[in-house]
Amino acid sequence: MGGPGAVARKERVEVDGTSLSYLRSGNPSAEPLLLVHGTFWSRVWAPVLPALGRSFSCFALDLPGFGLSDGELDVESATVPALAETVVRAADALNLGSFHLAGHDIGGGIAQHVTATTGRVRRLVLLNAVMFDSWPVPAVERFRDPQVRAATTVPQLLAARETATRRSVVRPLSDAEVADYLTPWHDPARARSWMALAAAADARYTLDLVPRLVEAAVPTRLVWGRDDEFQKVEFARRYVAEIPGSDLVEVPGKHIPTEDSPAEVAEAILGHLTRPAR
Repeated sequence: MGGPGAVARKERVEVDGTSLSYLRSGNPSAEPLLLVHGTFWSRVWAPVLPALGRSFSCFALDLPGFGLSDGELDVESATVPALAETVVRAADALNLGSFHLAGHDIGGGIAQHVTATTGRVRRLVLLNAVMFDSWPVPAVERFRDPQVRAATTVPQLLAARETATRRSVVRPLSDAEVADYLTPWHDPARARSWMALAAAADARYTLDLVPRLVEAAVPTRLVWGRDDEFQKVEFARRYVAEIPGSDLVEVPGKHIPTEDSPAEVAEAILGHLTRPAR
């Protein structure tokens, strides 16, 4: 196993005056694959980027105020439509015309918006993504209350994110792995960005997209950790039943199946993106 995609590296791109970080893997001459996170950060894609990078030119973006990106989100800039525009501008800054797109968690809602509204997505992958009225879950929805956001300290948010991270994976994560996931939220601006994303979570953004997704019928594969407690697999099955051109691959795991079943997730994504067009 090797080749140009074998190691993911950290790079940066400027979008509207803000320096955004992304994990880069693959041969620059290969077809582009843009990957978007949700309530975590680009770290969720790290286990599969080496495998994906052997076939595609991969960009796992950190949204503003997340991961290693600069900037800070507020509730207005953290909505799905606003973040979809940020992703499109990042694609422009990276000189991507049309591209494959993958989204995890709320990043899946962002990916659905980009797919439904731009005409630039070749094929779509949704990984344990929000859809229809599957979200926000209670632990996220509570941050709609400004008093909750104002009263939440960085240590409290870190504790909540640690609980969520451990609950998102079947296998026991090591303390070092959890610490790696939590790294961004030691910074107060990034903690506020996370709370803004939570406060902006609203199912109407994905519900309103359904007619346009049906019309667009972009080839879509849902890859799902079947034991997810946060985004139930039943919603993925509903998506496949209602949205033309979509299918579902269930894998062992919970909300972050890239940690539980990286080989299976990578195989499912590659199988979708490389199969001949119908």
